[in-house]
Amino acid sequence: MSEVVADRSFRLDGTAGSSVDCAVDWAGPVDLPLADELSVQAACGIMHVHGRKVGTPTPLGVDYASVVARVLAAQGVLAAMVARRRGAGIRGVRTSVAQAALLSVGQYLAAATTGDRWVEPRGTGGPPFVAADGVRFEIETFDAHAWQAFWARVGAPRAAVARGWPPFQLRFATATCPLPRELHAAAGRHGFAALRAAADGARVGIVPVRTGGAAGGPPWWTVPLPVVAAELSTHPGGLPLAGLVVVESTRRLQGPLAGHVLRLLGADVIRIEPPGGDPLRGVPPIAGDTSARFLALNRGKRVVELDLRRDRHAVLDLVAGSDVFVHNMAPGKAAELALTADVLAAVRPGLVYAWASGWHDALGAAAPPGTDYLVQAHSGLGAVLWPPGRPPAPSLMTLTDVLGGLVCAQAVLAGLLARATTGYGQRVESSLLSAAGLLRGAVRRPGGRSAVPVCTDLAALAADHRFAAALEHDGCAFVRTPWEFS
Repeated sequence: MSEVVADRSFRLDGTAGSSVDCAVDWAGPVDLPLADELSVQAACGIMHVHGRKVGTPTPLGVDYASVVARVLAAQGVLAAMVARRRGAGIRGVRTSVAQAALLSVGQYLAAATTGDRWVEPRGTGGPPFVAADGVRFEIETFDAHAWQAFWARVGAPRAAVARGWPPFQLRFATATCPLPRELHAAAGRHGFAALRAAADGARVGIVPVRTGGAAGGPPWWTVPLPVVAAELSTHPGGLPLAGLVVVESTRRLQGPLAGHVLRLLGADVIRIEPPGGDPLRGVPPIAGDTSARFLALNRGKRVVELDLRRDRHAVLDLVAGSDVFVHNMAPGKAAELALTADVLAAVRPGLVYAWASGWHDALGAAAPPGTDYLVQAHSGLGAVLWPPGRPPAPSLMTLTDVLGGLVCAQAVLAGLLARATTGYGQRVESSLLSAAGLLRGAVRRPGGRSAVPVCTDLAALAADHRFAAALEHDGCAFVRTPWEFS
């Protein structure tokens, strides 16, 4: 995978006059001798974040940075093609594997560089758990009551359950999850069938860690909507998506990252948040008055606080003035709120309507929550991430959330290009599971040594002058736009 991606230049031809040159190298603006995937993972913090679970920097068993760079390259080309259809003179785009790696650890980098005295949870270990019959499994819930109910059903001590909730709840943000041993012991006293019944009764998601699985299926899907619209607006100059408006109703990481990428490409992104604001704004550490992790995904967006049910007319007014609508609601939620593609296309002909899901329709109506760690477990991705000899386990680094958000943004750009070419709006869909499939097809051979020192401190990385051209600082460190257009 690495050899295919980096140190390459190529041209992609679209419709007449829309060819775009694309170049991808290893280091980009990072002033280090990076020439392979392993060195990029070492220098840019991926080994450090992935290895927090086991207490030492550890390479991912997939060419993660190279896969992300491939998606960034495709995004840059698609964005340039959209801009050319709107009259822009953009002819080339450049990105790098190092910038892809930095973007993938962006939220951890922001969190490590604030002046907040909050101390992240430390310690090794965490899920998966092992049932009495040897089944390794992951669980997921965002509800403290459901967490408590599950562990009560399997006989875990109440004090251990209480101690385990904060690190479990924050594992997506910290890449650590030091759980009390009593929870593992309680799980190990029951067979998996009994644990599944307890999880179902408590409304907790539960998934075995599979060792099989393979790449397959497209990373995203697009379907024309049956409403023709006028041409996209003329390009006003500047970044490729300048002059286009994106309305985003998303939460957590996958959806917000998709909107963040579209903003970096020049779109005006309007983020709908619930009255009182997104609760994740308060997740420590804080930069200024907002979570650094939240800012890494959402800075620069315009925010409108609306209740999607009660303020429906205001939501429709926003969509009527937009080019793209992005959401990552649970299956069936958009239909419940009457915010489906057909409904919004009638309000805004030519709309690109994007749904970023967890499972798409792979597991049917009874699917567990479509979150990063459950997807890693079910897809078999967790079985290829660690060095030989270690048992299969998902990484606590948010691998599919990040790649899933990037794939969603790529699907939006493909939809915009189809819209500019045909005049028809588009419904585009992607999933964390489809992102996991990309990674399952990029398994690395074990072994090898990094040609550069391994990062063990993200704050030190952010202060290193060799990374200065790839980062910016405003209360904490943020990753600059990963494309250069010409």
